[in-house]
Amino acid sequence: MLKPVDVVLFDFDGTLSWPDSNLVFGRHCFRHSLRPWLFLPLMGVCYVARIFNPGGVWWRQNIRRFITPNMVKQFAPVCIKKHMKNRFGWAAERVAAERAAGNKVILLSTSPDYLIPKLVADMKFDAVICSQMDSVRPWKYKKFCCGKNKVLAMDEWARAHKYIPHVVRAYSDSKSDLPMMELADQQIWINPKTGMPR
Repeated sequence: MLKPVDVVLFDFDGTLSWPDSNLVFGRHCFRHSLRPWLFLPLMGVCYVARIFNPGGVWWRQNIRRFITPNMVKQFAPVCIKKHMKNRFGWAAERVAAERAAGNKVILLSTSPDYLIPKLVADMKFDAVICSQMDSVRPWKYKKFCCGKNKVLAMDEWARAHKYIPHVVRAYSDSKSDLPMMELADQQIWINPKTGMPR
């Protein structure tokens, strides 16, 4: 039998933390490896593709095509440790308050699975859903968690737990999260640079 539950949704990058964790990882790679520099021409093409198709997957994958499994193994733990210090001060307290109110709290992030779960491991989310990357080709998506895919991912989680979700609140900084935000009774838009509601 399906059980109705109140759910609160959180985005990560720009909502609970700044700057973007993908950028932090990419910059670290550039500082500690020559490999990313060889891919600059491809990145230029990807930036042009982004102008014409902001929600596209092709450019998102290929702009990080330089990433190898060894880079993930070597650089991700260092980036995670540093980036945890960039979390907005209210974030953990807000998640704890939503849980204390009896809500299920779900993090939905476009960022990769080699960063996000460990970045929020201490925050006690009921579910952490992010983009799943190919372990052999960590620049390539197995599951792309962005836009309407965040809603589909939440629905999949709810079905697996036999829940009927009612989205009480949703937190985000980006219009790309409109499909997720429009489900919520209350939309809380965050300024990514200040961490404050707009």
